[in-house]
Amino acid sequence: MMRITDDWITIPATQAVCAAITSGGAQALFVGGCVRNTLMGLPASDIDIATDAQPETVMQLARAAGIKAIPTGFDHGTVTLVQNGLAHEVTTFRKDVATDGRRATVAFSTRIEEDAARRDFTMNALYARPDGTVVDPLGGMGDLQARRVRFIGKAADRITEDYLRSLRYFRFHALYGDADAGFDPDALAAIAANLDGLAQLSRERVGAELLKLLAAPDPAPSLAAMRSTGALGQVLAGADDRALASLVHLEGQAEVSPDPLRRLAVLGGVDVAEVLRLSRAQSTRLDQMRRAIGTTQGPAELGYRLKAQMAVDVLLLRCALLEQPWDGTAKAQVETGANANFPVKAKDLMPTFQGADLGAKLSVLETKWIASGFALTRTDLLSGIA
Repeated sequence: MMRITDDWITIPATQAVCAAITSGGAQALFVGGCVRNTLMGLPASDIDIATDAQPETVMQLARAAGIKAIPTGFDHGTVTLVQNGLAHEVTTFRKDVATDGRRATVAFSTRIEEDAARRDFTMNALYARPDGTVVDPLGGMGDLQARRVRFIGKAADRITEDYLRSLRYFRFHALYGDADAGFDPDALAAIAANLDGLAQLSRERVGAELLKLLAAPDPAPSLAAMRSTGALGQVLAGADDRALASLVHLEGQAEVSPDPLRRLAVLGGVDVAEVLRLSRAQSTRLDQMRRAIGTTQGPAELGYRLKAQMAVDVLLLRCALLEQPWDGTAKAQVETGANANFPVKAKDLMPTFQGADLGAKLSVLETKWIASGFALTRTDLLSGIA
């Protein structure tokens, strides 16, 4: 029988939480991302535990063991148990009673099969006992080992339970799927047949999910599949993913980390900030990148005006959109500009220049200084000015 071994599963605090739950005769099973990622050799983050014990029972057992219990989602069966500063989300087995495409009405269950059946993908319906023994109630191990992202049961049923799962499918494929094997045709067909449901989702949920997808190492194949199903146009009208693959390649050449906003900028789209409910900071950065793409400013000037990170973003976007190669010297030029300080101050031109004339003169001198490669000194720039 397969077992998982990783540092997170043997942490005393985690084992204490499991022991508290099982002390009352209930099951304590790790589930979801921590199990999936460990089986795939990837880092695990949040520790989620499923149990057949009711929420009030979980809290009683935890408190009896001296573990802090917080009813974070009590009505939905979730209790957070904190031991030695480490939080564990413990959720009672559930089954769906009714769904409307955005949220589900659930009932508690004592059967792991019912809990597994309400999840989205087979690779997310894998459990592990406190000793690491893997429990696979739906036969998802084969899909995980093949890196095959597959909906549980009928894809259309899972999608109509929560239409966000259409977008999650593309994100999971970008993160965990086998790019060479391609996409599950049943999943794509079900997504294409249920596009109208995406309009029911809140813009915040859509925006958060799309940014998570764009943060994947290479989201280009998933975005292309989204376009082919019509999902991309449904959630982001006017978006065009054709330059995304080029941008991902250029990012590798420039040795920069994936950035979802940079990648969002290359997609284009109508009213992106509003449609995706971006934060003010995100909206500002996206707008700055888009406006700078169309300027004629070189790497050094971009570095000076926008600072290093934004300048590199703009240069990468230009290359991707204009199908140009990456200049290996660009980052050095950007750094030169980012570290440059204009040597002339407004007071240097006063009282000869005032008001609008002062601003115009400063701009002329700054342009001249930039054109010199930031070489002209304060004395050079002020020479001849009465």
